Amino acid sequence: MLKKIIKRPVLATVISVLLVILGVVGMLNLPITKFPDIAPPTVMVTAAYPGANAETIARSVAPPLENAINGVENMDYITSTASNDGTLSITVIFKLGTNPDQAAINVQNRVAQVTNQLPAEVVQAGITTLKRQNSMIAMVSLTSKDGTMDDLFLENYAKINIVPDLKRVKGVGDAMVYGNKDYSMRVWLDPNKLTSYNLTPAEVSRAIQSQNLEAAPGRFGERSKESMEYVLRYKGKFTEPEQYENITIKALSDGSVLKLKDVARVEFGAYSYTVSSNFNKKPSVTMAIFQMAGSNANEVQIALQERMKELEKSFPEGMAYEIPYATKDALDQSIEQVIHTLIEAFILVFIVVYIFLQDFRSTLIPAIAY
Repeated sequence: MLKKIIKRPVLATVISVLLVILGVVGMLNLPITKFPDIAPPTVMVTAAYPGANAETIARSVAPPLENAINGVENMDYITSTASNDGTLSITVIFKLGTNPDQAAINVQNRVAQVTNQLPAEVVQAGITTLKRQNSMIAMVSLTSKDGTMDDLFLENYAKINIVPDLKRVKGVGDAMVYGNKDYSMRVWLDPNKLTSYNLTPAEVSRAIQSQNLEAAPGRFGERSKESMEYVLRYKGKFTEPEQYENITIKALSDGSVLKLKDVARVEFGAYSYTVSSNFNKKPSVTMAIFQMAGSNANEVQIALQERMKELEKSFPEGMAYEIPYATKDALDQSIEQVIHTLIEAFILVFIVVYIFLQDFRSTLIPAIAY
């Protein structure tokens, strides 16, 4: 067989070309599922305790959750991080081959078992369970080019109009904004005035909660002989600072009424001011994108870039976005280096073989085979 190939260079050339074509076709049609899983499934559990420090969270929030999650089916190991901004993050790493959907369900069931052991503020803020990889695959910065928008507006615009869209991109495990500047009504209490009226912050908080609420008053005429019913409507929660200022705190001994504006200053601002972000010396907000287990990072980032280009068309004037970090850049550079190496090696092999054989036809056969 070897002698026939040597004596028939055309046959050898045709065989080499066919092998190349079959290799290219196989490479383009090879499904992603055929590649082995190298990243173990990961489930993230996050909880928030507003106003608490890391020590308080580690003492009152972390132990019940860690004890409940520990030992969940197919778990490999677990890590947790408590921060001074009032947040707790628990990362549960599972063994390779574990179904990430089932793993998230199992963790969620464990968390639900100890909800009654957590502080009421933590339960009210909510505990989230997400399946995602540990490392982020991209970061997106939303910037005000002319400086007319502050980071408060940018963060809320991102959370309302951008993050929900990015979460719907196939392969995205989670998209989050660094910071907690949700639009909120800020009540700044005056300690001296509280002392003069013999009040505590807890009493003021209870007064606000009791008068600022959503309610279903019901209806008139239900199951009666009347031909019409009247549905009662309640104005609901307050939306303006002036409405909060007129909340009644308590009645005074002289018959007057003490209102919130008498002991506090009310303004429409941010929930928290712990994080401030700038990009190229301009107000900005940064969004982190995490990959879902089992997805292709390159395809996810291509879809993200296409989605951001579509969202950019509806940006307010003066707003722009940048992608300062993306793992796709390093991947593209690695692939480019491999291609350059192959081309350079092919040229060198062709030159060396031609120098030794001194015949172009004899050089062409090993070059094609290479």
